[in-house]
Amino acid sequence: MAPFAPFAPVAFPGMERVLLLNATYEPLALVSDRRAVVLMLDGRAEAVVFRPEGRVFRSAQLSVEVPAIVRLSRMVRIPRWARTPPLTRRAVLRRDGGVCAYCAQAADTVDHVVPRSRGGRHEWTNVVASCKRDNLAKGDQLLSEIGWTLPFKPWAPDGHLWRLRHLAEVDPLWEPYLAAAS
Repeated sequence: MAPFAPFAPVAFPGMERVLLLNATYEPLALVSDRRAVVLMLDGRAEAVVFRPEGRVFRSAQLSVEVPAIVRLSRMVRIPRWARTPPLTRRAVLRRDGGVCAYCAQAADTVDHVVPRSRGGRHEWTNVVASCKRDNLAKGDQLLSEIGWTLPFKPWAPDGHLWRLRHLAEVDPLWEPYLAAAS
């Protein structure tokens, strides 16, 4: 089986991703090229960096070059609850590098370390990436009952930039802004 590759946001054919910065140049998210242009036309954002030979959106009266990075005109506060990403299968696989916590092979599912049937909670510190074989073998048993151990302690990712740090393809124009935020 091929090694795990981190998931990247879906890009439709012809759509470019644009890095959205806060007014303080802190990275916030990736947006579509259309969304970036709408923000610029609305006056809510300004272009920071353009790609060489970048795309241009045209209308009857206007031509707008698609930027690689846009910066919001006003500061946006990020709520505290948004710091921890939602617990999803994709996010757990991304956190654990797509490797099974039990056998170090390619993972394709998730497993509750303390099974929910035994009072385990569905939270970041109780969920690990697992292969189907080990998930079925473990069943609803505790690790101590079957003599297994975890090579690491499951942890909750912190920060809204966690998703951006694990992109498969990072535009070289974004690197200075992402590195400053790490």
